[in-house]
Amino acid sequence: MLEQPLTKSPKIRRGSARNLVEAVREGLRAEIASGAVKVGEKLPSEARLTERFGVSRTVVREAIASLRADGLVEARQGAGVFVMEATLPPALPFQGVDPEKISHMIEMLELRSAVEIEAAGLAAARRSPAQEEEIAQRCHAIDRLVASGQPTTEADFAFHLAIAEATNNPRFREFLEMMGRSVIPRVALQKDDREASPPAYLEQIAGEHRALVQAIANRDEAAAREAMRTHLKGSQQRYRELLRLARG
Repeated sequence: MLEQPLTKSPKIRRGSARNLVEAVREGLRAEIASGAVKVGEKLPSEARLTERFGVSRTVVREAIASLRADGLVEARQGAGVFVMEATLPPALPFQGVDPEKISHMIEMLELRSAVEIEAAGLAAARRSPAQEEEIAQRCHAIDRLVASGQPTTEADFAFHLAIAEATNNPRFREFLEMMGRSVIPRVALQKDDREASPPAYLEQIAGEHRALVQAIANRDEAAAREAMRTHLKGSQQRYRELLRLARG
């Protein structure tokens, strides 16, 4: 297959090598996106691209290497560089979770158990005084909301994030943030953010939170893990029951 004919392109203004590479890369990316160079067709040679853009061969090579890293082109030994079929980026994790499906929420709770039980133990061992205070404050915030009959979902999520933060391993917090509000199962039972869950249900959860706070404050790793295990395992059962009642 013949390579694309040389088209007229304005010479790139002189600047840093990095800026020149970016300018050539974006120029070629635009041609590929517009269909000027189609899938399966060959890019012009280095010499022709050098002439077209008014840059060195080194700049052209780096620009093409960047396109290769993005999966837009591939080099074929002895043949040249060809445009590849665009591929969809991999789906982000947890995007397909439906909070109204019991099976999905149980899966999420099982995953949370695998991560958060260990997070509770690490938080008990590693928490700083400031982190201990933050966890306690988040717990008190939930208690205040329960007492006033207001929704607690956001405060509950913040409480679990505070425990993850106290592990002093940033990956625990990143994991929960990636999962988002879906980590709180009762979100599925609310028609909107203003709707509160049944008081008895919330009081039971609040008691479990207080047990977690106490264990972490005491630096009792075993008790903290057990408190989190009790909390998350209980959530599985409560979710099943509440969803059954909500659907009549």
